[in-house]
Amino acid sequence: QVRFVESGGGLVQAGGSLRLSCAAPRFILENYGIGWFRQAPGKEREGVSGIGRSDGSTYYADSVKGRFTISRDNAKSTVYLQMTSLTPEDTAVYYCAADPYGNGWPRAASYNYWGQGTQVTVSS
Repeated sequence: QVRFVESGGGLVQAGGSLRLSCAAPRFILENYGIGWFRQAPGKEREGVSGIGRSDGSTYYADSVKGRFTISRDNAKSTVYLQMTSLTPEDTAVYYCAADPYGNGWPRAASYNYWGQGTQVTVSS
C-alpha cells in the first residue's frame, strides 16, 4: 500500500511562510507526477502545484504563481511546497498526490494515491 505523509502545516499570520513536505516511497517520487492540492471548507479540491515525473516540469495555479515553489528531493523521497506571502485565502487542508502517467495536473481525478492532508491556517 502506497503511503504519503504530509507535514509542515500550521498557523501563520498573513504575509508569512510555510514549507510543506510530502514523504513517499522512492519509487513513486521518481516515477510518478506529484501534485499538491488543497481544499477549503465548502469548496472543491483544487490543484495548487505539480511536478512532472521525469523532466521536472513544474506547474502552478494562477493564484499561487510567484508565491509557491514546488521541488523534489529524490534522495530524501520527499516533495516540498514552499509557500510565501501567505494570505487568508490560502487557508485549507493541503494534500499531496501521485499521478502514474505524469500528465494529470491539475485534474485531481488523474491522481490515484493521496496523503492524509495537513492543515494550513493563515490569520489576517
